[in-house]
Order: sequence, then C-alpha cells, then structure tokens
Amino acid sequence: MDGREEDLVDVDPYEDGSFPEFRWRRAPQGLATRRQLRAMGLRPGGQEPVARITCRRGQRFAYLYRVDLAKPVRPMTLAKELALDKAMAARSTCPKCRRRYHVCLPLKTLGSCLECHDGTPADPATYIAPPGHALAV
Repeated sequence: MDGREEDLVDVDPYEDGSFPEFRWRRAPQGLATRRQLRAMGLRPGGQEPVARITCRRGQRFAYLYRVDLAKPVRPMTLAKELALDKAMAARSTCPKCRRRYHVCLPLKTLGSCLECHDGTPADPATYIAPPGHALAV
C-alpha cells in the first residue's frame, strides 16, 4: 500500500447529529422522498438528501430531497424500453419450458415455473407460449 491510501479516512459529515430527522408524516412542506418525487414527475437530479424520515420505531428510514431543486424525469427512450423489456423477460421466462409468464417467477428459489418444478398446472391465460419452430408448422 502506498502512503496516499493510508491517509484516506471515511468521514460522516452528519456524525454530530446535525442531519435533520423527522418522524413519520412530520416532514415539513417542500421536502419529499424519491417515491413522492417520482409521483410528481420529478427526480432528485444529483442533489444530496437534506433530511430523513423514520418510521417503524426507527427501523426504517427514507431520505428527503428538496422539491424546488428536483428536476423533471428523463423521458423513456426506445433503448431504455428495450432494456427494461429484456430484463423483465429474464425474470418472467421459465428456463425449462421457455414460457413467458405475466408475473415474475421464483427463479432464485425454485429455478423454474411451478409447473416445471412440481407439476402444478398453469392457467394458459397467465403465460405466453414459446414460439414454435418454423419448420414444425
């Protein structure tokens, strides 16, 4: 290790408790969470959180951002839409039977759809059958 890396220290700028913290539904006007910003058609836009809100007896928290500094959400492009469709296809396609379901499959735990895993029949309205071979028609 060279001497430069040893000099680096991880510092929390709010270690002294100066970071404002509000209880559930007690945040002042003009502050919003990411989800609230998204519902307004906005995004944080690179700004740092200015406070945080806690709930469930301090077990959960969400950062709060200033609404006046938020920027509009970037529009969806065709490339983004294609990337999202590929990601969703990976989560909803059974690797064994190649059916694409209308819901996300438990691939991490079961590794396949329920029909392939234990024989539970799937309703044909819940999936899209894989395309057949062109020569089979």
